[in-house]
Amino acid sequence: MLEHQEDLNDLQRRFPILIVFVILTFLILVIRIGYLQLIMSGYFRELSESNRLRSLPIEPYRGLIFDRNGELLAHNVPGFHLSVILEDLKNKESTIKRVAELIGISEKDINARLAARKDTYPFAPVRIKENISRKEMAVIEANKLDIPGVVIEAVSRREYRHGNMASHLLGYVGEITQAQLDNFEDDSVYPGITVGQDGIEKTHDPILRGTAGYKQVEVDAYGHEMNVFGVREPVRGNDIYLAIDVNLQRIAEDALGNESGAVVAIDTTNGDILVMASHPTYDHNLLSKRLYAKEWEALVNDPSKPLNNRAIQGVYPPGSVFKIVTAAAAVEAGTSAPEDKIFCKGGLQFGRRFYRDWKAAGHGSVALHRAIVESCDVYFYNAGIKLGVDRIADYAFRLGLGSQTGIDLPSEKAGLIPTTTWKLSAKRGEWIAGETLSIAIGQGYVLTTPVQLAMLISSVANSGVRYQPNTVWAVKNRLNGEKYRFPPAEIGRVEIKEETFQILKNALRGVVNEQGGTGGIARSAIAEIGGKTGTAQVVALKPNISKELLKEKRFKDHALFVAFAPVSEPKIAVAVIVEHGGKGSAAAAPIAKKVIEGHLKNVGH
Repeated sequence: MLEHQEDLNDLQRRFPILIVFVILTFLILVIRIGYLQLIMSGYFRELSESNRLRSLPIEPYRGLIFDRNGELLAHNVPGFHLSVILEDLKNKESTIKRVAELIGISEKDINARLAARKDTYPFAPVRIKENISRKEMAVIEANKLDIPGVVIEAVSRREYRHGNMASHLLGYVGEITQAQLDNFEDDSVYPGITVGQDGIEKTHDPILRGTAGYKQVEVDAYGHEMNVFGVREPVRGNDIYLAIDVNLQRIAEDALGNESGAVVAIDTTNGDILVMASHPTYDHNLLSKRLYAKEWEALVNDPSKPLNNRAIQGVYPPGSVFKIVTAAAAVEAGTSAPEDKIFCKGGLQFGRRFYRDWKAAGHGSVALHRAIVESCDVYFYNAGIKLGVDRIADYAFRLGLGSQTGIDLPSEKAGLIPTTTWKLSAKRGEWIAGETLSIAIGQGYVLTTPVQLAMLISSVANSGVRYQPNTVWAVKNRLNGEKYRFPPAEIGRVEIKEETFQILKNALRGVVNEQGGTGGIARSAIAEIGGKTGTAQVVALKPNISKELLKEKRFKDHALFVAFAPVSEPKIAVAVIVEHGGKGSAAAAPIAKKVIEGHLKNVGH
């Protein structure tokens, strides 16, 4: 009894403490609830709404691409991509494993794509497989409750109507990369949007891309769309009409066949690019789908370099085509009068070296006209000695060589026109007099691109008038249907006298139409063609290589030909290079002839 009384007394002593504890706990809870309800309510309401409501971009339809005559080259077709929204992944590892099982894509590839996306875009879909099949769509839909965060996006994908034709000119599209996102200075793009990655698709992407729309949607706990509250429709991109003629492009590409090389044709009256062919081509329909790393590496490491647009990125010695420059320099500088003759006996001894002419028996006594017609090396060796490399370079620069043409395509190369200053800087050595002889006939350090050579022959045909090379003929506004035609842009006149241009044009006419001319195979019954053959030696490959090995195609010289027509009233200028094609007269001239005749038949002459 006494013990019970003591327990009761002890409990009565502790009771006030218990009451204080309960009261304090209650007060803390009230204060906390009040803080959350009154002070933090706005924050949590906003957080809740952001989890429930999302503003999602709607990708616009990309503008169409046509040729100058309205032939459709690139359009859009429906497609479906499988994507992941990072914020909605409940269990990342198990979801990735399950998706990999369902659609046959490796977990490594999925993780690589997810890792490429910054955390700053948690609600932006990350594509893990493009253009999934209807069967794959059905499998995903049947398992969607087991893979929260995995969604199917309805999109439009790019399709090129003529296969690989003009692939380097048109380019291809693809999902915007993180590097591209980081470099954009405005908010016109977002993660997942399709942008141009090469060619016209890239340089004119702002015209073709259009303006994205947005929709406000409500999602459930799994990220599935429940309701749409508002939509701002996207604005479709504008259409582009290219300057190329698709039929002429086909003629050029068929003529190149399986050879590696390039063909560029320019409208001499305005600078429009009528043809731009580069072989080997690539499948831009395939590249517009996302490739896996191994597929991309195989393409990049392909020894034939199919991704290289040889028309603007291929740099080659111009060979005897460069004699046009040396001839212009000699006449303008007065170091060689057009009527002055030299005697060619098959080569020229200069110092301790004998410089051979392509014709071992020699050309005999020749002045400038026949030297161009027959492509006499010895004549131009002599001209080069009198001029010096810097004067030759001066006229090469005047005619547009050694610098980018400014064509509206990405990654154009500038080529190289050597000077004494250049060698001192680049090679850390003095210019050697014998090197000038090689430069005078377009060998040695000289490097040019096919588009530069097309501009060169166009400038000669135009008596020095130079137009900006232009790939786009017109842009059509999708909102009002109006077409805007880009006017020709004259970018300057070559500082060479008209009399000199007439001498050159007459000689170039002779190359094709006179007896003994090296370009006789290009003679046409449709119109008088003027041109110049070229054979570019693959010099760097030849030392210490056996004669048997030199017979292999990869060691053959490059074949070149530049031409314009009609001589009396030029409408088209063409440059052709066939890699390891041998003689320009045999491999390149017939291609130029086909392109010229195809154009003149179409426009009249």
